[in-house]
Amino acid sequence: MPAPSRKTAVWLPIVVLLIAMSSIQSGASLAKSLFPLVGAPGVTALRLALGTLILVVIFKPWRLRFTREQRLPLLLYGLSLGAMNYLFYLSIQRIPLGIAVALEFTGPLAVALFGSRRPIDFVWVALAVAGLWFLLPLGQNAAHLDLTGAALAMGAGACWAVYIISGQRAGEEHGPATVAMGSLIAAAVFVPVGVLQAGDALWHGSLLPLGLGIAVLSTALPYSLEMVALTRLPTRTFGTLMSMEPALAALSGMIFLGETLTLSQTLALGAIITASVGSTLTLRRETRLENVDVN
Repeated sequence: MPAPSRKTAVWLPIVVLLIAMSSIQSGASLAKSLFPLVGAPGVTALRLALGTLILVVIFKPWRLRFTREQRLPLLLYGLSLGAMNYLFYLSIQRIPLGIAVALEFTGPLAVALFGSRRPIDFVWVALAVAGLWFLLPLGQNAAHLDLTGAALAMGAGACWAVYIISGQRAGEEHGPATVAMGSLIAAAVFVPVGVLQAGDALWHGSLLPLGLGIAVLSTALPYSLEMVALTRLPTRTFGTLMSMEPALAALSGMIFLGETLTLSQTLALGAIITASVGSTLTLRRETRLENVDVN
């Protein structure tokens, strides 16, 4: 039964990535609701500390062995993971969730663009860019966009690009278990920073259940699933598929935070989703052609 097996092999990492994105945006909405209590750095510390604990228990990273060639990508992966979380939470403290994710997406979008080779790849990237253009608060609304928040979101996007590239290299051998080691690196740097900035408010017992929810939704589950997708999808396809992230963020913000969408933003999200679907269909066709060549 080779045909069903190939079909599953193509679509499984895509479905896994969609689940990861939905999870992380739900976690972001929950995290933003805690900002008035402990601030963005405090939520970052909660997320990384508890998420890392869960990952360590599941994957036991002390058993992993990394070659000399994998160590630098692993270090970059862990640092970029922590910095991405930290900068993103600082950004959504200042700007709406959907806009922050759209700006953050400049990172994986750049990965998709630089990794493109065929004309059809540029069509999907261009469509995603068009969607982002209309999603952002341009024109008369630009004055109401917090520039510091926008810069923080784009900084998170740069870290996201490093996360994609380094994660693919670091996780080639160990797959999802690599996330536990990367999260340990991130926690070692950014948990102390968050604890110092949040102060005593972080130690209230009532925050623990919410912190666990954020850790599972935003770290343990999505990063494990993303590592599965990272090691099974071409880099350019992974980057373009991530264009659905702003759409999922806007939907999560609407459901959990009461953020509404304008008509132009809705059309923009449609363009982004179309780009993602087009990229997925192109991947399926490309894989079929490769299978024909091999046989």
